[in-house]
Amino acid sequence: MTVTPTKLTRAADRGVVADLPLWRLNAMRVGYAVMGVGLAIVKWPLVIGYDSSTPLFEGVVHILLTAMGLLALLGLRYPVRLLPILLFEALWKLIWLPVVALPAVVAGDADAAMSDVIASCSIVVIIVAVVPWRYVWQRYVTAKGDRWR
Repeated sequence: MTVTPTKLTRAADRGVVADLPLWRLNAMRVGYAVMGVGLAIVKWPLVIGYDSSTPLFEGVVHILLTAMGLLALLGLRYPVRLLPILLFEALWKLIWLPVVALPAVVAGDADAAMSDVIASCSIVVIIVAVVPWRYVWQRYVTAKGDRWR
């Protein structure tokens, strides 16, 4: 399909962002793969072999992260449509690290379990690197929002 300048102009007027280049889509796919495969290895076995004695909150976290892993794998096919999954992954880790982990490390209260979570969360650098931040800014911050009425 050929895109004419008129179509691009009209799309820009409506607040639609131009398509991302193929290299950017493939970089995003790397982020989805890291996230999806990582969660499949770590969390899916816990869900498949679910033990009814698992504490309630821990079970909720396992299921939530399994769903995130499934959506991340779907992001391999639709990297732009599932961009909010990458954003959620980056944001919760970028909030958790300074709010929870850093004070515990500074106070000397980081045990082995917290150290493991910190190591897992440090992989967020891959997600941060593959997110098309200019696109995120244009699409989610400065673009005209959906109508309310």
